[in-house]
Amino acid sequence: MAVEVSVIATSSLGDRSYLASDGQVAIVVDPQRDIDRILYLAGEKGVRITHVVETHIHNDYVSGGLELARVTGARYLVAAADEVGFDRVPVADGDQVGVSDRVRLRVIATPGHTFHHLSYVLEEATDGGWRPAGVFTGGSLLFGTTGRTDLLGEQHAHELAHRQHASARRLADLLPDGAEVWPTHGFGSFCSASQADAPESTIGREKAKNPVLRLAADQFVAETLAGLDAYPAYYAHMGVANFAGPAPVDLTPVTRADAGELRERIAAGQWVVDLRHRKAYATSHLAGTVSLGLDGPMSTWLGWLIDWGTPITLLADTPEQVADAQRELVRIGIDRPAAHATGTPDQWTDDPAQLRELPMADFPALAAARTGNTPAGLPTPDVILDVRMTNEWKAGHIAGAVHIPLPDLPKRLTDVPAGTVWVHCGSGYRATAAASLLANAGRQVVVINDTFDQAETAGLEIVTGA
Repeated sequence: MAVEVSVIATSSLGDRSYLASDGQVAIVVDPQRDIDRILYLAGEKGVRITHVVETHIHNDYVSGGLELARVTGARYLVAAADEVGFDRVPVADGDQVGVSDRVRLRVIATPGHTFHHLSYVLEEATDGGWRPAGVFTGGSLLFGTTGRTDLLGEQHAHELAHRQHASARRLADLLPDGAEVWPTHGFGSFCSASQADAPESTIGREKAKNPVLRLAADQFVAETLAGLDAYPAYYAHMGVANFAGPAPVDLTPVTRADAGELRERIAAGQWVVDLRHRKAYATSHLAGTVSLGLDGPMSTWLGWLIDWGTPITLLADTPEQVADAQRELVRIGIDRPAAHATGTPDQWTDDPAQLRELPMADFPALAAARTGNTPAGLPTPDVILDVRMTNEWKAGHIAGAVHIPLPDLPKRLTDVPAGTVWVHCGSGYRATAAASLLANAGRQVVVINDTFDQAETAGLEIVTGA
């Protein structure tokens, strides 16, 4: 049979891992830390994992490569130039790795996202020789974009952007137009310079669509660096863990907290995170908690907002939701939440006075309020707070709004002007998280639970620039 490449998507982090097999043996590329998903897929297909490969030392998640190789006995391929704290099979540019009599990997150095980044061409045997089926590009050539080049420090960003341009050109020159492109980043990951423009692609399509293959080097570098926005603070811990060699994960249930313990944890300044949908949180929640629903990129925002090492307690409707959250968190190195509780808010406190509501509105309601016609039941806005990222703000924002990106808000709560705050983002998810932080600081707040593209339609003036 021809080589089959299966995608293991981690949508919450915006990444993809891959399992490529010839029907008997398999290669796994850039595995996430919760390797049971990969083991299940390999078992379902009846294939044996013989090779695990890393395109680079990851900055946005803790790798499962070392543990997967240990569990399966697979060869673990990592760039020879990366000085890691564990045994691996060192590989470098030009190496060929035989997988079976029908499949092999060709290693191509593609620096840019990191200094020692590698891509792996998947070649399959044909009657006429070896044919490149596609290439695992990690954080190099993505769908319509490339991996960002500033994660190793601003001082390296310009040089790495030039290398990224050269690496993408090299892949385009070496591979036929029909070769598939299989990137790790670009589907929501902050490791990507911008988001993917397609669900799949080939070298030929990238030649036609990707700026890195259409722009001269200097122009590509200038545009790429100008477009970069902030990235999650927890990235600082990912590379350290991956260079050292991550420990196996423990996804067993954590201890259950009663109402008294929840009260103590909140009083101690720990993070008690409500995983329910934001509308459920708005209807009723425990005072002092933070809204980060499982329906959005919970782990990304939680890892970005907290002081690293702060104990975290999880609240959810069901034990299954807590288990899902644990899985999300181990991917970014938060291994064991302090406690959890499930059920409804009235079960999480023995004092009904500790339950709160959070008013919600939409952009038409804000437009009405700004003309003096605040809808009944809502307080008049004194401040419009936009918690989107800087690039989103520059592309268009409500005239007169105050801008504090959500990641900055915990340390800038005192910068929010006095009065009632109406807070918005692009959809309502980040706005609800921000509103919970503001409410915990004693502010009166309303969440605009609406998509930003409705703001201008509602009659609000939109301006661009800083």
